[in-house]
Amino acid sequence: MTEQKKSKKRPISGWVVLNKPYDFTSTQAVGKVRWLFSAAKAGHAGTLDPLATGILPIALGEATKAVPQVQDGTKVYRFSILWGSATTTDDREGEVIATSDVRPDRAALEALLPQFTGLIMQRPPIYSALKIDGERAYDLARAGETVELAPRPIEIDALEVIAHGAEESVLEVTCGKGTYVRSLARDIAEALGTRGHVGSLHRAAVGPFSDEDAVTIEQLEALEAGDARDALLAPVSAGLVDLPEIRLDAGQAGAVGNGNAILLTGAGAPAQLDECWVSFKGKVLATGSVEFGQFKPRRVFN
Repeated sequence: MTEQKKSKKRPISGWVVLNKPYDFTSTQAVGKVRWLFSAAKAGHAGTLDPLATGILPIALGEATKAVPQVQDGTKVYRFSILWGSATTTDDREGEVIATSDVRPDRAALEALLPQFTGLIMQRPPIYSALKIDGERAYDLARAGETVELAPRPIEIDALEVIAHGAEESVLEVTCGKGTYVRSLARDIAEALGTRGHVGSLHRAAVGPFSDEDAVTIEQLEALEAGDARDALLAPVSAGLVDLPEIRLDAGQAGAVGNGNAILLTGAGAPAQLDECWVSFKGKVLATGSVEFGQFKPRRVFN
């Protein structure tokens, strides 16, 4: 029996803005997309739990160099709180560990939300990927060990009630990096004198990408491999649009392509930027910073 030939991997670059399905890990989603595009390299910007659906930006090729900029961007989540019970995982997949007969009304819920807006301290769920002495918290929790995670500062830009019912409420949160929606649901319930956990979770936006940009695995599978499927890729630069762009001339582009710093010239040239990207003829050349009028590359794109 002859072995089946492996498909040749392509040096293709760009973003697949995937609407990740329920009960699918982020790693599985990346593997599936990488296989569909026969991509030589792939990664993702911001992990989603298996129970969560929504925006998972998957970077192919050179787009993987822009993953940090995307995953550090603002995120929007739509989630439901199931009232009356707390679970080990702070979502519906965990075991119930406490219950309450208290059911908050909408007015009480809305009155509380300002306390969870702005810079707040949040204790991550024990079933998280955070490390304690080199071990993942969820691995320790599953092994029956006591897990203590210290509260951390997070930024909540906006939090509102979308729908309210006696047993379940739907909220939408706009937040920064490191926010755990499961912890948010747990803490809101406790502040209202009851218990609660996440019933459903959908990420509606990550950085520059939102639901309007998303495709499903089924949509990708329905297209022929090659040009038809490749047409759904967003360019590498799409992951950097929230940062300032500096356009270079041919000489400057050549220097940056070799990893060298360059002096920016012209009346509008910035003197100082913590983070930006430079381009030549619409193509991303590098990300970096500007110090005293000089662009210093951190990551150079091919």
